[in-house]
Formats: sequence, structure tokens, C-alpha cells
Amino acid sequence: MFSATSASTLENLRPASEVMKLERLGSMFASRLSFVRSLMRKMITERWQITNTVFDLDSTGHGLAVYRITTPANCYHCVIFSRDLAPEQRSDRVIAEAWDITFALVEGEVENSLLEQMAANVPLQEAGRQHPRVFVISRANKSLRNFSQFVGALAAGQQPDPAWLTAVGYLYRTTAVYGNGKFGIADFSRLDRTPAHQALYEDLIIWAREHCSLEAQELINTMLIELYPELVDSLDDELGCQQI
Repeated sequence: MFSATSASTLENLRPASEVMKLERLGSMFASRLSFVRSLMRKMITERWQITNTVFDLDSTGHGLAVYRITTPANCYHCVIFSRDLAPEQRSDRVIAEAWDITFALVEGEVENSLLEQMAANVPLQEAGRQHPRVFVISRANKSLRNFSQFVGALAAGQQPDPAWLTAVGYLYRTTAVYGNGKFGIADFSRLDRTPAHQALYEDLIIWAREHCSLEAQELINTMLIELYPELVDSLDDELGCQQI
């Protein structure tokens, strides 16, 4: 329950008409209280281990990727499905029915039967029947401009310009994130007995997706030229997905 310590405290608050302007909110930067930074501090402090257990993508970056995330208290898997998306299906609206990639965060191991169930349902998102061991589901679309710029530069034997990413802001952009029992996934009561907060789960799956987008870029261009480690570090900083 909120309570003011004195009348002067409320008098000193700026009015909503000043602080809630869209142009002001749009210029706000992440702080130590931001969920992503809270997650990164937790990962670093507890020395989480993240390993790529499956990376079955073709030369165009389509296929399956699985990341194992081991924490002091538990293990999770981020399962990512990447597909070829027709131009007429491409939409950033929440009511879209197809996406470049769909992904889910799972508690515990991912056995073959679970993976098959997820492959049939996670790409459908709201239209699928999600598994109760799934904590979070999400989807994202790529920036066609950045992908073409990055691949084109690498094909020419050059390094991509990080300024492209700064201008557009992403390689993949998440269009929705679902948790708390929606569409059959784990209810909040399941999350309550785990060491992390729901918001951290949602940020964790986004971090894994961004990391996968960088690895997919490297895979697509394996036959051309590898990304310089310095460039990957620069992109990690831009995306807020530093290596652990």
C-alpha cells in the first residue's frame, strides 16, 4: 500500500501531463531497475551456464535451435523455431498468424516427445495448445533491412556497420510475449515456487532469441566471412545481450 510521508511530497511530484508525454517516455534509457539489467546481474552473479545443444539451421537460417540454461536451482531450455515467411504473411501486428521465428522457455529437460509437441504448437502461438511445462511463449520478425545489409556486407568480404543496428534498433523484433497460464502454458502458481520472477523469465527468453539471431547471422555467412569478435561484442552491447 502506498502512503505519502508528508503533504509536501505530493506537492513536489510533477504532473502526469508533464512526465507521461510520449516524446518523453520514448527517450527514456534503461536503468539499474530495468528488467533486462536485473536479469543480467542475476545471471552474472549466479554464474548461469548457457549452452547451445541444438543448432539445426540451414544456409538461410531456417530450422531449430535449442539453448540449455543452467542456474544454481534449476535448468531451462529455450526452444526456437525459424521458418521462411512469405512477404504477404509478414506483419508486426499482434493479430498476425505467422512469424519469422517463434520460441518458448521450458522448465527442465526437453525430451523428443515434448519437442515434437512444441514443434506442432509453438509456431501457432495463440492458435496452438501449449504444453504446461512451458513458462513463456513468444514470436518475432526480422528487420529485412538489417538482415540484407549484414548479409550483403559479409558476402562482399566486409564487416557490417553497427550504425545500421543503432538506426533500426534490432535484428529481430518481438511482437508479443505470453506467460501466466495463457494458451495452456504454466500457471503463475508454478512460477511462484521457482527462484526467478515472471518478468525475468520473459526477459530471459528475449535474451536467448537475440543471441540466437547473432549466431544465425554467423551461420548464414560461414562460407563468406565470420563476424569479428569485436563486432559481436558491439552488437551484444546494442542489444543488451552480453555474453555470460
